[in-house]
Formats: sequence, C-alpha cells, structure tokens
Amino acid sequence: MFRPLGRLERMDSAVNKYDIWIAGAGYAGAVSARALAEKGKKVLVLERRDHIGGNAYDCLDEHGVLIHKYGPHIFHTNDKKVFDFLSRFTQWRDYQHQVVANIPDPAHPDRRGWRLQYPVPFNLTSMEEAFGKEEGKKLGDKLIAAYGAEKKVTILELRQNPDPEIAAIADYVYEHVFVHYTMKQWGQTPEEIDPNTTARVPVFLSRDDRYFQDKYQGMPLEGYTKMFQRMLDHPNIEVLLNTDVRQYLSLEEYDIFLRGAGMPLPVPLIYTGPLDEFFGLCYGRLPYRTLDFKFETWQARNYSAPGMPYPDMEHPLRCGDFFQTHATVNYTMDEDYTRITEFKRLTGQELPGVTTIVKEYSRPYIGTPRETPYYAIINPENNALYAKYKAEADKKQQLHLLGRLAEYKYYNMDAIAARALELAEELA
Repeated sequence: MFRPLGRLERMDSAVNKYDIWIAGAGYAGAVSARALAEKGKKVLVLERRDHIGGNAYDCLDEHGVLIHKYGPHIFHTNDKKVFDFLSRFTQWRDYQHQVVANIPDPAHPDRRGWRLQYPVPFNLTSMEEAFGKEEGKKLGDKLIAAYGAEKKVTILELRQNPDPEIAAIADYVYEHVFVHYTMKQWGQTPEEIDPNTTARVPVFLSRDDRYFQDKYQGMPLEGYTKMFQRMLDHPNIEVLLNTDVRQYLSLEEYDIFLRGAGMPLPVPLIYTGPLDEFFGLCYGRLPYRTLDFKFETWQARNYSAPGMPYPDMEHPLRCGDFFQTHATVNYTMDEDYTRITEFKRLTGQELPGVTTIVKEYSRPYIGTPRETPYYAIINPENNALYAKYKAEADKKQQLHLLGRLAEYKYYNMDAIAARALELAEELA
C-alpha cells in the first residue's frame, strides 16, 4: 500500500488505474480517501512528506516518548458521525484536556519561580487563584447573579456592565490571559489586534476546568499515526510518499494537464496543500504564521524511588515523573514561547523517570523548505489575495480544494473530517 519513494509507472497506465487522485495524507486526504475507497473508487494518495498523518503525525523519540512532531493535537467533537467514523480505526484513551495559564505572581515580583497558575478559559476557579479565595468567590457570585451559572460571558459584555468590579475582571483577563499571549502568537501589537477578537474572549462562569466541553473527547490509544495507517489500509487505496503532485501536473488556463502526457487529468483531484504554491505563487505568497518547536527531554537522576523530584527545582513544577502539572501550560505574560506541552500527560504513556516536553515559538512563515505553514492570517487584504487563487482554482473542473491550506481557513480536526466525508459523498 505504501511506497516510500514516489514514482508513478507510465502515466497513461496510472491514469487508467485510478478513479481519483488526492494530494495529502493528513486528516483531509486520509478521511476522504477511505470514504471514497469504501464506495468502490480506486484512490491514489500522493504525500510529499515521508510519512502519513499530516500535522497530526506522532512517533517515538529517541527516549521512547510518543511525541507529536508538529505540536499537540487533542481530539474533541460533538459530531457523532465523525467520532463513529474515526472510532473504526482506533480505540480511545479517555482524556479531558485542561490548560492552565502560568504567570509571575504579582505578590512576589522579585521571587524567581513564584508563579500563579489557573485554568484557561478563565473561570470561577481562575477567579479564586487570581484574586484570592475569598475575594474570588465574591466576584464569582456577583458574576453568576448578573449572568447565570455555566455561561460563557465575553470581555465586551463584562466591560459594558456598570458595576466597576465586573468591568475590572474584563481588564484583568485581557491583560493577564489574552493580550500578551496574542501578541506572541500573531506578532501583533495591542493596537493591531482586531477589537472584535478581543471582545469575544470568554469568562466561563463554571468550575468545569476543561478546555473543551464537547461530548466526545480523547486521544487515539495507540497514537494518531496508527489510526491513519488503519484508515489507509484498504485495497482500493495506494499511497506514494515523498511525492509532490505538482511534479506530474502542468496548469493551463481552464484545465490541469498531465505533464509529459499531453492530455488533461481525466479524474478528480482533491488538493489539500497550499493553494498559492499549487499556482506557483503567481499572485504572491499567502501569509501564515509558523511555529518553531524546541523539544526537551528531562530525566530523573540519582533517585531510585519512583516519584522523587527532579534535581533541578528552580522550576516549581518539575517533580515526580512529570515536568509540569498539566499537559499544556500557556505562558501568557512572559517568556518568548507561547506554551509548553508535556506529551506523557496527553497520551497516558507510562515511562518512569523520563519525560519529553515541547516549547512553541511563533513567527512569520516565509516559505523555506523546512517550514510548515500553520495558521492562516485572516484579514481583508489576505482574503482578497486568496480570492484570486480561488478564482483560478474554480476554472479547473477536476480540482477540489479541501483543508486549512487549500481553503485558507482554520479547521479543527473534527471539522475537517466532517468536510472530507461530505466531499467524498459529493464525488461518489
């Protein structure tokens, strides 16, 4: 099924062999490939990386820790159809994602290592951590009286409240949770951050400390890569790795031609890669943010008893077999990185005495070969640039765009799986 080096046999025989081509073996490509294969279609998947799974790819590092190479991926959805489809290819580890903000403790500004840590999104528990148990409870009770329990209330709503204490909560959340983190993530000053985005930042009037409240949450028990391997394991699917679909295609104004064959591509092509690159950057590069990942492995030394602390205690969370208290810790006020993720807390992997973390640094994407475009920068100017490429794509009847890069938008994993299933229905 998987051929490590991408070389198609004679072009004319390859065309006759497959009913559909798919560029990309991540969520978009793999889900659509399986759905189409089960409808009797012969599918060729061309993946330019040396692995399947897209950015959800996971693997063991040199210390035996299962890591997410392209940053943490946490599955959650309210879509039963998507959950049932994926559950055919994996069992799930029950995992309810919790994120905490880690900020310097304002009560001890000169004491290195003294920090506050509270749930994100900011909630009733966060209130008591930030303002003290008594004052935090009083403020929480006031918010519930004004808006009701278990509600998500935006900063804009809080700022419009005539009670100065409630308005002050909005200012605290903006300063300590949102603005500095957003500046790092998107490379913007406070003046450049879209006020509409700021206004939507929620305060959750609940003690539910989970980051997501979706009905279905979990991690693939054996990892994402195993899930994708099973998904693509079908007699109607062939996968070529290290293969860029563009090496086989040439673009004419109203058609896609097979390079060297002198004929249009006679089967549909689902394209999941960057749309600007598909058209040779003819209108210029679409802007993205990319991420640099710094992986670090920590080991407990000179201790034989399990659960003993790491020898370096400057960081108050380095203890036992773990580096930190939660899988993901956001650094919303200081540090150059945006967050630290500890993989063993995500996956539940039991590996005493060793743990691997990753720190994420956000910066502009410039398109070098070693970079990955992660987040489309959505604004009117960039949307207008994308519209030019979309107009070119619309001229190609056999071309179907699918995914965050091809559609220049953000997708959660469940949303792109749902769209892939939908597109497969349309094409079948």
